[in-house]
Amino acid sequence: MHTDKDEAYLRLIVNAIRASANFKPAFGRGRKGGLTLADFQRLYQSDPFYRWFGLDNPKMYVAHRAAGAITSIYRHIGEACENLLKQIFCDYLNLSPDDLRWSYTVSRTAGRAQTVYVDARVLVASIPEEPLRTRFREWMYTLGTSIGVDQKVLDAIAGVVFEIRQGYKSKDAKRQNADITTAVTAYANGYLPCMLVLSTQVDSDVLSRYRNAKWGVLMGYLGENNPCVSTYDFIGEVIGYDLAGFFERNSAYIREEFDKVLAELMEVEADL
Repeated sequence: MHTDKDEAYLRLIVNAIRASANFKPAFGRGRKGGLTLADFQRLYQSDPFYRWFGLDNPKMYVAHRAAGAITSIYRHIGEACENLLKQIFCDYLNLSPDDLRWSYTVSRTAGRAQTVYVDARVLVASIPEEPLRTRFREWMYTLGTSIGVDQKVLDAIAGVVFEIRQGYKSKDAKRQNADITTAVTAYANGYLPCMLVLSTQVDSDVLSRYRNAKWGVLMGYLGENNPCVSTYDFIGEVIGYDLAGFFERNSAYIREEFDKVLAELMEVEADL
């Protein structure tokens, strides 16, 4: 069933997918916006070795663009998911964007401080309607208990900090360490850390490390009927919006837009 939120939510997703079509590889030049095909050919034709091998071929440019665009596509989809879920929190928990903001400061080398921003924070006390507030609090306690948080710690928990991901296949140690620091800092400030993953694509070693650090990790499972396991069950049963239904009824349109982006990225003639 189409809802009055579909158009705005769909725009967040589709605009992010379309943005990936603008990707241009930088070829180590660090130029903002990347190199065009003409720039690429001038660069490679000026290099005797690359010219001898024919690496200035336009198809080589397209191969580079497609390879780099993979990262861009996943990043844009991840950003769209973050923006979508934050908007759902605002719409269905009656919160403002300011309510969701939370950051902390960490010390880096040479005494420098860095501010780290989490994707979203929901304070139980900020939810204005009692039924929603009670439902969220009960879910928070159940999730905390399920991941082994001590009852005394749970009693002091005032809300949840969320990190929102489309998936997590990377074994990027720097990212993992930053997320572990976020979990430690969240608990120190009276918040339960929860990662909402929209897909089921999570590296098993990374998942184990996060759960050992007392992250609540919800994944993109369907049919679990468990809001402490499934992101879609959490959004549906606790927040009150059928996110899986939104993706199902709009999937044909999203797939069509994504196919157009892939075709554009792979097309040589468009850049000649």
